Amino acid sequence: MKIILLGYMASGKTFVAKLLSKKTGLKHIDLDEYIEEKENLEIAKIFSKNGEIQFRLLENFYLNALLNRKDDFILSVGGGTPCYANNMELISEKSNSFYLKASIDTLYDRIIKEKKKRPLVAEIPDAKLKEFIAKHLFERSVFYNKAYHTIEVSDKSIEVIINEILLQI
Repeated sequence: MKIILLGYMASGKTFVAKLLSKKTGLKHIDLDEYIEEKENLEIAKIFSKNGEIQFRLLENFYLNALLNRKDDFILSVGGGTPCYANNMELISEKSNSFYLKASIDTLYDRIIKEKKKRPLVAEIPDAKLKEFIAKHLFERSVFYNKAYHTIEVSDKSIEVIINEILLQI
């Protein structure tokens, strides 16, 4: 079984995946970390050196490679991963996918604290960040909503989120 956690940046995909991995015994893979390891380059550097299009091509290549492996694992993907190439179709075809859905306020509160670490929003003025998140989330939600399951994560403890996922796998 391959479980994929997807959703907007700061929705908790990697954090939830790590704890879910401990509960299930399945290996956790973070797609961004996997790409960094394979390319021997940080995601931010790939973006700045080669641009977003090159990054999205690499992302699609490595997602496809992972989903074609025989072993089972939990994969947390970047917020944009489902929105490019045929990634959401691959995810739907070859995994049990979960959209970790967070409110705009929850996402804003999390992103504002770590904005500099996130290339997509690092240069956006704080006063315009919530509006950016709302617009961007609206554009991406058409892809996120194709996940097999949706887990509301705002105002829930990690234990509740993990238990909701466990009930559906």
